Amino acid sequence: MKRLVIVGDTFLDTDVHGRSERLCPEAPVPVVDAAEEIHRPGAAGLAAMLAARDSPRTSLVTALAEDEAGRRLRELLEPHVDLVAMPLQGSTVRKTRIRVGNQLIARIDHGDGRSPSGELDDAAAMTLARADAILVADYGRGTAEHPGLRRLLAELAPRIPVIWDPHPAGPTPVPGLRLVTPNQIEAARLAPSVDGHRQLAERLRDAFGSDAVAVTRGAQGATLATANRTTRIPPPPAAASAADRWVDTCGAGDRFSAAAANALLTGADVHQAVSTAVTAASQFVAAGGVGAVHEAPTAGEPEATSEPVDACELAARIRDDGGTLVATGGCFDLLHAGHIDLLRRARAMGDALIVCLNSDESVKRLKGPGRPVVTAADRARLLAELAVVDAVAVFDEPTPTRLLERIRPHVWVKGDDYAGRPIPESHTVHRHGGEIVVVPIVDGYSTTEIIATMSTTPTRMEHE
Repeated sequence: MKRLVIVGDTFLDTDVHGRSERLCPEAPVPVVDAAEEIHRPGAAGLAAMLAARDSPRTSLVTALAEDEAGRRLRELLEPHVDLVAMPLQGSTVRKTRIRVGNQLIARIDHGDGRSPSGELDDAAAMTLARADAILVADYGRGTAEHPGLRRLLAELAPRIPVIWDPHPAGPTPVPGLRLVTPNQIEAARLAPSVDGHRQLAERLRDAFGSDAVAVTRGAQGATLATANRTTRIPPPPAAASAADRWVDTCGAGDRFSAAAANALLTGADVHQAVSTAVTAASQFVAAGGVGAVHEAPTAGEPEATSEPVDACELAARIRDDGGTLVATGGCFDLLHAGHIDLLRRARAMGDALIVCLNSDESVKRLKGPGRPVVTAADRARLLAELAVVDAVAVFDEPTPTRLLERIRPHVWVKGDDYAGRPIPESHTVHRHGGEIVVVPIVDGYSTTEIIATMSTTPTRMEHE
């Protein structure tokens, strides 16, 4: 199954639904009695959620802050997409929309977050390199400006479909893209001296050096300019007949670009992809737009199950499907934030993650008397409950070499505390054609240090 990767800036969107029956006595503005608050990913996060409806193998490369809004975004995204989160500089951008009925009353924006500009995260680079199609959902907050990201996208564009949804505050798309999808207002800002939607599409295609540009025009459909011709692609008749009434179009552009990307991913030509996207966006708006997103299930979402997954069976299934199997290992005694970060990074590199878990005897030999604190059965159960872990396999030996012989992962992930040190499993992983990736570990987290701190901290009774 092919993988679609979404790249871009992610916001936290909040809809406050209420009713209004009176005006404020201080000013002629409506008083809204809030009845419900709904949180959802916005911007690239919304595009990824919408894309995942059609493509279960969807990854999102974005930047998230370690604040309350950033943590909420993780919770909302991780059940639906493979999340590769780079650190965000500043606070999460939040957009709160006040709605009465289907009418938008006001929008309140918070947050100054911007994506980092340093070295491109290894997990992000690997995710992009393994993509079968990429959608750049630029919202002007720095992700699309990243030099390393732009170099990689330019290298990938001749080989796979790369779609770019631009923003006036963002950078110019890289050359050689399959499709660029500005809306008419964005297109006019990008080419202010040009009149007419046909001329806008043609001018921008030349300026961007892309195969095609589709200028989206709301209820009028889209205008598509390719090297050979420029055509108008109308919406379906039902959408055209509803063009004279007010509708909520928030998120329609994300639905358009996500549908176009999925169509190109599955082999459509650019005209077919834009036609599919026009229909999808029209149906999205007719169904209630972004306000109905939280009610819609994700395509291919597995039913909850309490049965443990057999690691070897999972590994065989992933290989048979042509997917990428990732594995990592360790004691995972007293599961902490450093473990979670490593597991998230590992899972983002492929289609399934198997954790090779040291048994109780193996931990005791490695860590000494008194360890593990948590039994292997409970450690395995805790790991299996994490959304980023697909299976857990326990091994008794000092290293998981024998287990790796059976599951044969494509990627074996270690923390960077192994940087410059020999990795015992490397021969086995390489012999089966796999690669070893060393990822950064979060400073300040160690089970051994946690236990030492607990043992030296007096209890309340001792202090008294």
